[in-house]
Amino acid sequence: MAKENQTLPEFLLLGFSDLRALQGPLFWGVLLVYLVTLLGNSLIILLTQASPTLHAPMYFFLRHLSLVELLYTTDIVPRTLADLAFPHPHAISFWGCAAQMYVFIVLGISECCLLTAMAYDRYAAICQPLHYSTLMSWRACMAMVGISWLMGIITATTHSSLIFTLPFPSRPVIPHFLCDILPVLRLASAGKHRSEVSVMMATVVFIMVSFSLIVTSYAHILSAILAMASTLSRRKVFSTCSSHLLVVFLFFGTASITYIRPRAGSSVTMNHILSLFYTVITPMLNPIIYTLRNKEVTKALWHVVKRQVPSP
Repeated sequence: MAKENQTLPEFLLLGFSDLRALQGPLFWGVLLVYLVTLLGNSLIILLTQASPTLHAPMYFFLRHLSLVELLYTTDIVPRTLADLAFPHPHAISFWGCAAQMYVFIVLGISECCLLTAMAYDRYAAICQPLHYSTLMSWRACMAMVGISWLMGIITATTHSSLIFTLPFPSRPVIPHFLCDILPVLRLASAGKHRSEVSVMMATVVFIMVSFSLIVTSYAHILSAILAMASTLSRRKVFSTCSSHLLVVFLFFGTASITYIRPRAGSSVTMNHILSLFYTVITPMLNPIIYTLRNKEVTKALWHVVKRQVPSP
């Protein structure tokens, strides 16, 4: 075992070492966004748990989505901040890199599945209102959340097993600030074809298929909205979907650009910007979107604030 451990390579994360002049501003910017992310998502979790008006299935999924965002950023941002605090590249152990990627994949796939479940919830509420309580029963909601986490674990286990059993150079250098799938995979000296096929299959299944299911749900929702006679009813129904649509656009937009666009048209700087967006910025925006654009969440928040602030 000791001999085997000695043969394991240590990865070198280049991070933002090529942007040394921006490392100081990036550090404080990422730190600020991270703190807002922790506060916002924690607030959503507490609100949906404590407020009786937010015990509907949609907010049950939202609570788990916020938990995913908390864990997601905590997997990436603390180490990124530590790397930004110093101008030189930093090493990460073989198992440390594998663990970071494993958690990253589990949470990314789980979020993809949760967003699909939330779209189905909106479809059931708007297009099948008479059967909503049956379609979105407590048992059904628990099953959807459980399947979301299970799919994340299965995908992460499969990908990690394929990637980290490949031979790597003795001192592999990752031109990134995290152990993302494609940068690590491209360092392997053999067996890349099998793993790249696996990555692309997972991309098609969990990005394209999930997105197609969401689009199908909203196509039915749009048809139901257009069939409504009252303009006020249309606006009210659409307002219940707008927050989710924005979050879907942010998640699937950045994921598609990152993992589906051709490698030849990509640059290291652009990859860093996209990765910063979906690992740091998007988890901060999600609770803001749901707080500002969702009247029920806003009302619950003001109710909590009023209870905490004594009347004059």
